[in-house]
Amino acid sequence: MHRTPRPRLRGPAAALAAAALLGGVLTGGATAQAAPRTDGRLTDLVNPFIGTQNEGNTYPGASVPFGMVQLSPDTGHNTGYDYGENHIRGFSAVHLSGVGCGLGGDLPTLPTTGDVTETDYAKYAAEFSHDDEKASPGYYKVGLKTGIGAELTATQRTGVQRYTFPATDKANVLLNAGQSLHRTLSSEVEILDSRTVRTAITGSGFCQDTKPYTVYTVTHFDRPFTTSGTWNGDTVTEGSRKSSATDARNGAWLRFDTSKDRTVEATTALSYVDAEGAALNLRAEGGRSFDRVERAAQRTWEDRLEGVKAQGGSDELRRTFYSSLYRSFLAPNVGSDVDGRYTGWDQKTHRGKGFTYYQNWSLWDTYRTQAQLLSLLAPRESRDMAISVLRIDAESGWLPKWGYGTVETNIMTGDPVTPFLTNAYQQGLLKGYEEQAYRALKKNADGVPAADSAPVGREANVEYLKDGFAPYIKDRQHAKPGDSDYDHGASATLEYALSDGMLAEMARDLGHDADAARYDARAQNYRKIFDPSTGFFRARDASGAFTGPADPAESEGFHEGTSWQYQWMVPQDIPGMVDLIGGKDAANQRLDSFFAYDKLLDDPARTAREVWVNGPYAYYNADKYNPQNEPDLIAPYTYLSTGQPWKTTDVVHAALTLFTNGPTGMTGNDDLGTMSAWMVLSSIGVFPVQPGTDTWGLSTPAFERVDIKLDRRYYPRGSLTVSAPGASDTDRYIQSARLDGAKQSRTYLTTDDIRSARSLSFTVGSEPSAWGTAPEDAPPALG
Repeated sequence: MHRTPRPRLRGPAAALAAAALLGGVLTGGATAQAAPRTDGRLTDLVNPFIGTQNEGNTYPGASVPFGMVQLSPDTGHNTGYDYGENHIRGFSAVHLSGVGCGLGGDLPTLPTTGDVTETDYAKYAAEFSHDDEKASPGYYKVGLKTGIGAELTATQRTGVQRYTFPATDKANVLLNAGQSLHRTLSSEVEILDSRTVRTAITGSGFCQDTKPYTVYTVTHFDRPFTTSGTWNGDTVTEGSRKSSATDARNGAWLRFDTSKDRTVEATTALSYVDAEGAALNLRAEGGRSFDRVERAAQRTWEDRLEGVKAQGGSDELRRTFYSSLYRSFLAPNVGSDVDGRYTGWDQKTHRGKGFTYYQNWSLWDTYRTQAQLLSLLAPRESRDMAISVLRIDAESGWLPKWGYGTVETNIMTGDPVTPFLTNAYQQGLLKGYEEQAYRALKKNADGVPAADSAPVGREANVEYLKDGFAPYIKDRQHAKPGDSDYDHGASATLEYALSDGMLAEMARDLGHDADAARYDARAQNYRKIFDPSTGFFRARDASGAFTGPADPAESEGFHEGTSWQYQWMVPQDIPGMVDLIGGKDAANQRLDSFFAYDKLLDDPARTAREVWVNGPYAYYNADKYNPQNEPDLIAPYTYLSTGQPWKTTDVVHAALTLFTNGPTGMTGNDDLGTMSAWMVLSSIGVFPVQPGTDTWGLSTPAFERVDIKLDRRYYPRGSLTVSAPGASDTDRYIQSARLDGAKQSRTYLTTDDIRSARSLSFTVGSEPSAWGTAPEDAPPALG
């Protein structure tokens, strides 16, 4: 909505105006409309359709927290579901929330009526309307215009479907083994008996071709089918019980008589190990009615969401908050069967003893927000996730970068696994594994994987260790599938240096002092790509010369961003970066320009939507803050280090307005919960400003009170309450803070603070105060 221009305000008056505007967006609705009932279900606040349009790439279907199965409709979009499309090709069993390229979509299943003549799911897809569609955590329902109703729910390793057909003797269920969201290399289907179908599906690809993986399924129906058959290519064969295909359409169809009993239920179990594993998972988690499974899934989600109880705020804010919290628990995913077996990255079968094996690692994204949120809210699962990453190293010889299922994709750049694992260490999740983790990280930080291994690791490490920077080599031929650090030498240098800083902290804690000193020195390598002539970071070629455009609004040498955006990604040494660009005054001027701060004061929501965001996939948007993508996630918190912490609140709360309760209400790809976790943490007012350490930056919460339930095994107090009594549209700036009643002048907490405290309380007011503005109040540089 266009706002009438008004006089520009300065100083305290400007701060008051910004507080009023931001507060009105975030909390003013609490008085304008009734808040949801406090005794209602939190799952009722979740909208799984958020992010299903404008490339949020989320899915609306059924799953349980961290479940192996994500049973959801596919409409033709390359990552599964797009709200703007109106045909469903099938309900497939594997999805990842918010990925940027086609992945999963295995075994799309669709109910039909009549003769089976088409074998391409793009042709036999069923039309539907959103008016006949509903979703909530663990449940999805849609009415197809063929007259068939479909419902989905899930357990950890199974997906359960219930189809309500019209009265007919030709009600079909199509199990498509030969088509998916990525390339299906080969498939096998076998009808075992009058109720059961087994498949093996081998697929490959995620943005580029990768090594293949195989998923095994067993689908069991609650009633026998009257007849069945298979298809191979265009050929449909009634009575056939087996079919296999290479890079071609392939599937099975089952027919039911629904003249009297119109419902058909089916349970599909997955395994990434073998057919026996899928059968074991089916026996362990199958055998229950759809209604029982749906109720159990809803209870599971309610228990998860009850770990964070937020009070105050508008209905819109509460709905987007709990929807974001929901998405934060969708990945990583269980990869082991009920007997503990899993397929390792060496493609051999292993058995997890004393832990659950997890897979699907979007580490370039999740190390910045989601890993930290899970360490707070799901520490037991987070510990098993970290152990799973260590198993990848033990079994394949190297740590992962972006792992899907049982393979490495090498998507994205830098060294994201280091801050992921050092975070687990700093949060106390690696007890008993500290030295194993350190050895794996040291190998990763000091070397490069062998040429015949799948991972690329720190691909440019030879040059980085020799010269202090990763060279930018344009159009370099890739030796392995995936992204190349050489293609993004400038940002890869910053990522390596960040990881070195985090590893130095771990080395120091474990008594590896010589290593700590070495990594501390390498953490300063961000200085090697600083160009004094421009005052910004810049790519350097193999000879050491600065290369590419001198304009920092250009993106050459930086991955999904520009030098303007990457300049703040030095969390290991913000004071040093500030000194490089001329001190705090210069840094604040540059930050204000970066965030369009003057415009933000006039209209925060419009600035966020029209100045910061240029489109759903605009990752290279010149010289402004991009809240849609990972390189800028920490940037608003830079003001904590430049003596102006109230501006962090202004920027963060403006960015929060981008999360809305609708299909377009996601900022960019969710990337397995990364953006959702940013929303949750920023709304609570406690954010991991130095990912990979135990430092949490503070800003004004978006709620008056948030009660967080913590696992006493890791957090002895068992809970933490974050409160800002009286927070409103005019009273939004921190005047003072107290931790368990003791004065808290620092703009950050440590994990030990969280472990030892029960309450963090803020006094808020209408104007910025001196709180947190002293140099010693800022998050410290590492080392």
